[in-house]
Amino acid sequence: RYALEALNHTLQDLRNNGKNMGGVVVLIAGDFRQTLPVIPKGTMADELKACLKSSYLWRHVVPFKLSTNMRVHLQGDVSAGRFAEQLLAIGNGEIPADPVSGLINISDNFCNIVESVEELKKN
Repeated sequence: RYALEALNHTLQDLRNNGKNMGGVVVLIAGDFRQTLPVIPKGTMADELKACLKSSYLWRHVVPFKLSTNMRVHLQGDVSAGRFAEQLLAIGNGEIPADPVSGLINISDNFCNIVESVEELKKN
């Protein structure tokens, strides 16, 4: 949040323009689930306050959702596609957690279990 607001002020100053982002279109790409703020010794309220969605700029954001995983698409690897789908399902909360342990059961084809470092190096 603070970095985006700093960028806003910098662009306004550089362009001598009081509009958001100095009047230019800014494209920010990434998985917002992976960009949560880290507040040392902070509370959950502190983390929420630091989130991009808490910024005064958020109401001007137009989010787009990509529909094709280009890395998987270009590789043409079926197993990589399944892996990407499973990761997305976990990230979207579509895989239920065990009510007792809170852990998620991962299918056997999600990873390779090896007995030693040497075997890992071979794979």
